[in-house]
Amino acid sequence: MFKEVFNEMFHPSKAAILSSLKRSNGLPVSDVANEVEMSYMGVKQHCINLERMGFLESWKVPRKEVGRPEKLYRLTDKCDDLFPTAGLSVTLEFLRDADDLFGEGAAHKMLERYFAQKTAFYASKLPDESPAGERVMLLSDLRENEGYFNNIISDEGGNLTIQQFHNPMEALALEYPIARELEHKMLESLIGTTLEVLQETGPHGQAQFSYLLRKVA
Repeated sequence: MFKEVFNEMFHPSKAAILSSLKRSNGLPVSDVANEVEMSYMGVKQHCINLERMGFLESWKVPRKEVGRPEKLYRLTDKCDDLFPTAGLSVTLEFLRDADDLFGEGAAHKMLERYFAQKTAFYASKLPDESPAGERVMLLSDLRENEGYFNNIISDEGGNLTIQQFHNPMEALALEYPIARELEHKMLESLIGTTLEVLQETGPHGQAQFSYLLRKVA
């Protein structure tokens, strides 16, 4: 549902560019053009227009080699409202009220129940006995349609890294860190292997979490 609404809000090419930049901390036009399979000039014009609209900002960085500084684009804070936040204010009120009404720990039990239900839902969509690598890709597609923005990166050693660039539950997890632990356990259960949590700092100082799968078949 999210993808359909997002694409209807913008011209398909603009939507593809915003999606590409959401998965990065900033890219030059040439890289965006390669990712969205459009011409350099077409992407450049869209980026100029999106910057005028306030959805993108640009800056220049020196090239490692000889040449003029390279211009990069990234999303602005104006884009924050474009991406799902899981009804944060209402959800937090329910969780706080649960602790007040039923005692400390009630919110944790509600979150445990929520992730148990999500685990069952995702499991019903994944083929039985499929390899971990295949399950990662299928699960990523399912979550993309719910507003999650991930990149899946593989290396020569057979490892996969799931990079998270937008998680609709992120703000909730700041108040209830157990939500991040439960998501971690859910993903491990669905993929069928241990995940290492990698924490980095995003472009605006926020925490970014990724998951590493070692030697995926």
